[in-house]
Amino acid sequence: MPLSVEQIVENGLCIGCGLCRSIAEPAQIDMVLTPEGRERPLVHGTLSEATLERINAVCPGTRIEGAQPENQSAEAQHDLVWGAAEQLAIGYAGDPQVRFRASTGGVLTALGQFLLDSGRVDFILHVGASRQQPMRSERRLSFDAASVLEGAGSRYGPAAPLIDFTEILERRQPFALIAKPCDIAAVRNLARLDPRVDAYMKYALTLVCGGASDLSKSQEVLAQFGIDEDQLSLFRYRGNGNPGPTRMETKGGQAFELSYQDMWANEDKWMIQPRCKICPDAIGESADLAASDVWPGGGPTGEDEGFNGIIVRTRRGLELYQAALAAGAIKVEPTAVGFRDFDLFQPHQVRKKRAAWARLAGMKAAGKPVPELHNLRLIECAQLNSVADNLSEARGTRLRAKNGRLSEPRPSPRGPESLVTPQRG
Repeated sequence: MPLSVEQIVENGLCIGCGLCRSIAEPAQIDMVLTPEGRERPLVHGTLSEATLERINAVCPGTRIEGAQPENQSAEAQHDLVWGAAEQLAIGYAGDPQVRFRASTGGVLTALGQFLLDSGRVDFILHVGASRQQPMRSERRLSFDAASVLEGAGSRYGPAAPLIDFTEILERRQPFALIAKPCDIAAVRNLARLDPRVDAYMKYALTLVCGGASDLSKSQEVLAQFGIDEDQLSLFRYRGNGNPGPTRMETKGGQAFELSYQDMWANEDKWMIQPRCKICPDAIGESADLAASDVWPGGGPTGEDEGFNGIIVRTRRGLELYQAALAAGAIKVEPTAVGFRDFDLFQPHQVRKKRAAWARLAGMKAAGKPVPELHNLRLIECAQLNSVADNLSEARGTRLRAKNGRLSEPRPSPRGPESLVTPQRG
């Protein structure tokens, strides 16, 4: 039997992408901000079995698939941890303004702009800061380069970019999606059922993801400075440098900043959502191209000009990469890089990939549902660990699952603070 939406959420499998809301009948599901600071689906009435089966087939909490071999060339490189790559590089936006304003080196922003300027797509589906509540994120449709740049910058809190994805497909216009790996996994799942996805979503670009925080993390930051959320005119997590400060501005003209290290130094206070803790693909294996931070050792040691690690995953992604490079939209360093360099840039991603199989085994041992997985090599990655390490991960996850630390309450709205209505493009 398919899991109910409530079961998906309560078992810590939901990431709040919004796709279930999009494919259900109108008014059957709302996305609400919960008291825990997460965007979650709230079901009204009873969903049909057909709708639940479709939700289970597309939800990135119930099904996750890696790269499709048919989308790769015979020359693609393959790695046990990092998956497939047509090209590996260190790069940055060709426009210095984009490089400075965007997170890291601005590669995803620059590629979004290039896709529009070159006529490859009509619009970009992505997320940006809410214009009404700037600490929160909303899905955006950008039809020009200036709008893409306006949405630049990391959004560490909850976001539901797929909240009206079916309506977007009904536009019957070519577009690109820039979103988290789990969001990409969701639309790749939907593509198995709905041919319009492959017909109109021409490119899927992603970030190498450290996890999505609860909104409570940002509210804690406000509390440090004695700011109420309704006073905010700006809340920027990163950008204006690499990594750049977290910056808050109020309607009264005050400004406050935290360095990246002050914001994120204590991993115990990241307030990462439960689904992120068992994520088997935070490196965007099903995307056309993924961009990462380039921080040897896993964290910044200071400010720099901004560099992205670039993992081109598909033939389509390679065509885009080469065209953007030729046009000057992006630039790359001359030094060749390989998978072992990415191990140094993103050591926590290596640990997470190698731990994923044991963590999911621990959840299953606790009697919890786990996602259906394909093409992610998790057993092979676990075999890189010692038996003792795998047992430790599995037992720890089983204990946390038994204690309810990987579960969530049934979705309930946080009073009037529900998700901001998507901007209509």
